[in-house]
Amino acid sequence: MQGDSFSDLVAYFRKLAAEHVEIRHSESDKHFYRFELEEILMGLNNVKYPAMIMEGYKFDYTDNKSDNPAKNRQGAFVLMDVVNDPGDHNKIHELWNRMERIGDDILARIKADKRNPNSPVRDFDLSSVDGSLIASEIAGHYGIRFTFTINCRYNFNVDPGRWIAS
Repeated sequence: MQGDSFSDLVAYFRKLAAEHVEIRHSESDKHFYRFELEEILMGLNNVKYPAMIMEGYKFDYTDNKSDNPAKNRQGAFVLMDVVNDPGDHNKIHELWNRMERIGDDILARIKADKRNPNSPVRDFDLSSVDGSLIASEIAGHYGIRFTFTINCRYNFNVDPGRWIAS
């Protein structure tokens, strides 16, 4: 199936970051990253904000007694910015509000893009989304981490072309 790889999902989220009016990722002005959150928080000084960070995903399979087997991908993206004064709670709350609005925009776009049968998010489960506030007072990073699941039917038919005949 087209659009079923991690690279396809990363390209899709990169496109969202490029097209959102507050993120505006481009090759010359990077705001989209494919790092693990811990790597960002540990001091990458060249990150531009607001940043959208696509984490790797994990996956599992469900068999459903051999009816409608599925591949279930669990992933996350983070929207993050910086507040230099950890005591400025009003500014932190404003940042969280802005990151939540951007997250809502992204989820609305994903919901619309699900209609495309070739989209890597066509099986995105909106009801699986959880958002968690992030605060790293030492580095001044604040944001929201959105987790999600993409459940898709999976073809477990054996492809003879992928096996050496014995």
